[in-house]
Amino acid sequence: MNAPVLFEERSAANGMRFGIATLNAPQTLNGLSLEMVDLLADRLDAWARDPGVALVVLQGAGEKAFCAGGDLHGLYRSMTENAGKPGWRNDYARRFFEHEYRLDYRIHTYPKPVLCWGNGIVMGGGIGLMMGASHRVVSETSRLAMPEVSIGLFPDVGGSWLLNRMPGRSGVFLALTGAQLNTSDAFFAGLADFRLDQADWPALLASLQEQPWAGQASGGAEDAIPPRSINDGLLRRALTALEPRTPLEPGPLRQHSFQINSLCNGNRLDDIYEELALLKDHEDPWLSRAAKTMLAGSPGSVRLAFALQQRTRLRSLDDVFRVEYIAALACTSHGDFAEGIRALLVDKDKNPRWNPAVIDMATDAWVQKFFEEPWPEGEPHPLADLGQEGR
Repeated sequence: MNAPVLFEERSAANGMRFGIATLNAPQTLNGLSLEMVDLLADRLDAWARDPGVALVVLQGAGEKAFCAGGDLHGLYRSMTENAGKPGWRNDYARRFFEHEYRLDYRIHTYPKPVLCWGNGIVMGGGIGLMMGASHRVVSETSRLAMPEVSIGLFPDVGGSWLLNRMPGRSGVFLALTGAQLNTSDAFFAGLADFRLDQADWPALLASLQEQPWAGQASGGAEDAIPPRSINDGLLRRALTALEPRTPLEPGPLRQHSFQINSLCNGNRLDDIYEELALLKDHEDPWLSRAAKTMLAGSPGSVRLAFALQQRTRLRSLDDVFRVEYIAALACTSHGDFAEGIRALLVDKDKNPRWNPAVIDMATDAWVQKFFEEPWPEGEPHPLADLGQEGR
């Protein structure tokens, strides 16, 4: 029970099985470490090859969070140990971002249904795990966000791709402000597919053992892998049978979508930043908190997040991961990433000394270094093979 990820298989009545992976670090809200990433990747690969496994379930231990983010303490240690060196020289950061992004991409392209139980807090690295799942389930306690502006990073784990696909200019707003979304807004933003009351989760798992999953229970050749479309439908049926009947009220993102679209329209970050800053005194506490978070966050992160959305707007998912990998490594040697973690989690003084200190200093020219390949000339991108499966 002390393992950072717990794995379990349950059998259905017809002999088929489904796998359950439980992030097991509730004391850190199931923050995702490199060890957890590697354990998940290995087991997901094994379950993908096993013709007796019909689907995979991802969940977090405890009732507070599915996953509140990545291993910030480990990344902070690696940055302090490699201070003054290029990000490419930081071996831990190189491995962490490469392995995490590979895992996230694997979930997006997984050959079997993946049910992610996004109960409680789902942020940062948790968003990366959840967004690739075929069946994303939220509860009445779900709170989703990509609040990297507060730690000097940017919405990574494919966030640039995801935010560009949200309604209107919602993605720009969420990237710059780190605003939290409730259950209703998770649907509006395209981050959730189903909802379930927290108390009904055990009943859903029991229901999965009663489904007539398609496939071969043991052995078999590769062509005996369970038909994806059948099991997708069975999983959908099990989820809708337990879905709450009470309608969801529109959340604040949806309520303010017209105003957000208006304020975040255009290609000049300075203008958008100025307009959003005025919301700090808004009567709506959600808008006011969003503006204050942006103003207290890293100006460099604001610029980088905005530049990434512009650069990746028409890029494929695998291309976006490659761009984000370069930017993430740059954040370990430039910018505010280490300072943001220090202020929030290490010294906990909540008084980061951002550099650049103001948005006017985080210019288009300043941000270009976050897009320069850091490895020796002629070497391939570490994620060069993403998206090449089956080509």
